[in-house]
Amino acid sequence: MTNRTKSSLKHRASSASSHSKQAVKNQPPRASRFRHALKALGPGLITGASDDDPSGIGTYSQAGAQLGYGIGWTMLLTFPLMAAIQEISARVGRVTGHGISGNVSRHYSSWLLNFVVALLFIANTINIGADLGAMADAAKLLIGGHSIIYVLLFGVTSVAAQIFLDYKRYVAVLKWLTLSLFAYVAALAFAKVSWGDALAGVLVPRLTWSIDYFTTIVAILGTTISPYLFFWQASQEAEDQRVDAAKRPLIEKHYGARREFSRIRADTIIGMAFSNLIALSIIVTAAATLHAAGKTDIQSSAEAAEALRPIAGAFAEAIFALGIVGTGLLAIPVLAGAAAYAVGEGCRWPVGLARKPKEAAAFYAVLALSAGIGIALNFTPINPISALYWSAVINGVLAVPVMVLLMFMARRKDVMGTFVVGGWLYWLGWLSTAAMMLSVVAMGVVFFVGKP
Repeated sequence: MTNRTKSSLKHRASSASSHSKQAVKNQPPRASRFRHALKALGPGLITGASDDDPSGIGTYSQAGAQLGYGIGWTMLLTFPLMAAIQEISARVGRVTGHGISGNVSRHYSSWLLNFVVALLFIANTINIGADLGAMADAAKLLIGGHSIIYVLLFGVTSVAAQIFLDYKRYVAVLKWLTLSLFAYVAALAFAKVSWGDALAGVLVPRLTWSIDYFTTIVAILGTTISPYLFFWQASQEAEDQRVDAAKRPLIEKHYGARREFSRIRADTIIGMAFSNLIALSIIVTAAATLHAAGKTDIQSSAEAAEALRPIAGAFAEAIFALGIVGTGLLAIPVLAGAAAYAVGEGCRWPVGLARKPKEAAAFYAVLALSAGIGIALNFTPINPISALYWSAVINGVLAVPVMVLLMFMARRKDVMGTFVVGGWLYWLGWLSTAAMMLSVVAMGVVFFVGKP
């Protein structure tokens, strides 16, 4: 081999090494890549994460404590159902440029709109009050103090952030808050889980013919498939389109529809999978600790956190309580925001968190009113567990007509143009609606037979 050839090979090796080092150097750090991936996710992630609000955590904790691993299969069942109905909601928002309430006001009678919006406002407001109470109890467990102070602090902070923070910054804050839910995955590390039994509970449904069992299934369905989630995701898709100058409602600008629907599907599936993973983690943790220790009378998320201390240790209690606070800070804005979007779009007001307060004063007034009444509920003698029960009843009653409306709306050409929903997504949406209808019938039977 000549000297020139050796020199050429050495130069190439040096050049390749240099390019390789430069490529590694130019690669974004892991934290940056994670932020980019989080940024790519949209309303679906926030919607899914907010589904695991403090009242939901209480439901899942109670399910695991009462029934053990055997109730885990409900998470596998609800995942495709909630993913389908949420994707349909998102498509309606992206195609039309309006949320569910905005479309109802344009295509259906005013009495139906008023009925749906009134029930949603009531249910969301009660839910806000219950969530604030649970967050306050969790904060009291962590650092002591008075619950009422925490109710005011969390409530006012949530409303102020929605009104005064820049929209893009606010959405980024909500996305980062979804990470607080990993507290429940971490809590599994302190529970002595029988993974064989846990897996069997997920894959093999085991039915028990008792009121307690079917009440729990109804509660889980009502918690995972909630009307405020439909309204929020549809309105956020419409909002994201409004704030992006390059976008128009797909019914007006057809270009890029396939890409948008692929984004919506990926975002929704990831969000709902995340939601169900966290819910399953809570059920398994409660089953492995509380149910195994014979403590089956859990009534709230804060009580579940407190009950973990003697079984799994103070650190597990702290992790559980921190998760309650974090997910509450995520859920309250979604609950108040969904109520404000529903009322504002129904009244044809200027709506949207991207607008300045003076540009959408009525919209922000409804948002503040819903949160304000929720705060005030904690100063009354109303039992928060009873309030939450009635909120679940209202949500269950409301979910069925809203889902039926949504399914008809998704097939109307005067609403969706050429983008009517069809195929397997359409039929899965109807299956989800039928499951919710059955749960409401079961809820009615339980109610008249007697609440356990």
